Amino acid sequence: MIFSTELKWKQVKSLDKKQKETKSAPASKTISGPSISPARIAAYEVLLKIEKNAAYSSVLLPLAEEKLEPRDRGLCHELVLGVLRTKLRLDFIIAKFVQKKIDDEIRIILRLGLYQLIFLDRIPQHAAINDSVNLTKFVRKNSAKGFVNAVLRGYLREPVEMSFDDDLERVSVETSHPKWLLQKWTEQFGPERAASIAAANNSSVAADFRFTAKTTEAVRRSIEGMSAEERPAFLRELSANGKVYFQDRASQMVAEIVDLQPGESFLDVCAAPGSKLTQIATKSDTSVIGGDINFQRTAFISDSAKRQGLKNVNVLQFDSAVALPFAAGSFDAVLVDAPCSGTGTIRNNPEIRYTLEDSDFAELAIRQSAILSNAADCVKAGGRLIYSTCSLETEENELVIEDFLRRDQRFVRVDAAADSRFVTGRGFVRTFPDRDDVAGFFVAVLRKIN
Repeated sequence: MIFSTELKWKQVKSLDKKQKETKSAPASKTISGPSISPARIAAYEVLLKIEKNAAYSSVLLPLAEEKLEPRDRGLCHELVLGVLRTKLRLDFIIAKFVQKKIDDEIRIILRLGLYQLIFLDRIPQHAAINDSVNLTKFVRKNSAKGFVNAVLRGYLREPVEMSFDDDLERVSVETSHPKWLLQKWTEQFGPERAASIAAANNSSVAADFRFTAKTTEAVRRSIEGMSAEERPAFLRELSANGKVYFQDRASQMVAEIVDLQPGESFLDVCAAPGSKLTQIATKSDTSVIGGDINFQRTAFISDSAKRQGLKNVNVLQFDSAVALPFAAGSFDAVLVDAPCSGTGTIRNNPEIRYTLEDSDFAELAIRQSAILSNAADCVKAGGRLIYSTCSLETEENELVIEDFLRRDQRFVRVDAAADSRFVTGRGFVRTFPDRDDVAGFFVAVLRKIN
């Protein structure tokens, strides 16, 4: 029930989406008539916003759960992520009972009901069905109450036979990943690995965190002395006060690879939400600079730095794909944590798999290349240019770097300060959700030789 604050925006065309989601977070409603579990109402509202607005669960879920009693938070969390991780399987089953088009609201209610019947043994079947029917009334779809009841009871009477046309369709439905994305991973990593990555994307994610400038030795000892049951609530409280920061281990590794030395100058050109920038600033003896494309993002970075007790973070607003407001050769180290598809973070943001399109990758690669070229001019001779994404895709990673090195002879690839098990045969750093139990990240380190 802890959520990572590491969230890179997937699409450049949705720059302000995160702020809009935050301001319009689901709020619990009071209804008359039959009672409905607050957890189910909250889960429904989150899922509906994700469906209609392409919103992110990692943004909406924490906000929704803040309004719930502790006993309801766990169920809300499980329902939202469970439905998102099994969405195609649930829709496959619904299609066996329903041949007509149904509203988003009713489809989400059916998904919630089926998920409970199939995957949550601890919830009585009658409770799952009754709450689904009552939820139909709650959303003012009274005419569909009998329909929802019939579909759910129909599944109990005659569970759907899961038969498929081919192995790709089987993996697609069983892991709830679009066929085109699985085919893409198959071409990159082979069919077994593609299936393994998809399965790992549906696994529960351990909460990774790091200490901040405000973390005292007493806080460290308190965390170490706590039981597994006590720790989540305590960590949430510490995070709200800036005394810990939730961040995936692979994301933390990127900041460690930057390896900023005493006295070195540093720029993070795509800094929002500020995870890596503030991590680096925590250990830096000098001021560091970060920036992003709009005020909402830069304000978020500044607020995050202040919450963590950092005074050496300077934040600017700029579009790094167009130009950077720095003289040539200004920095010893420049990080390009580029906007990307986010396919390496599907474990944390399961809805990404449903909003991506195959054409997104080429569009993103163009922007990534432009940002990398602009950032390169800011690096001092002998300095480092670090490129990273939270994408698994070759065209956002290796191909971007190889194209850049062909175009800019001032740079060469160098070995990264990373565990050898993450280093590929081509000298890049890669993590995978199935192999490493972390988000999928890519890192390349380049040195400016003249």
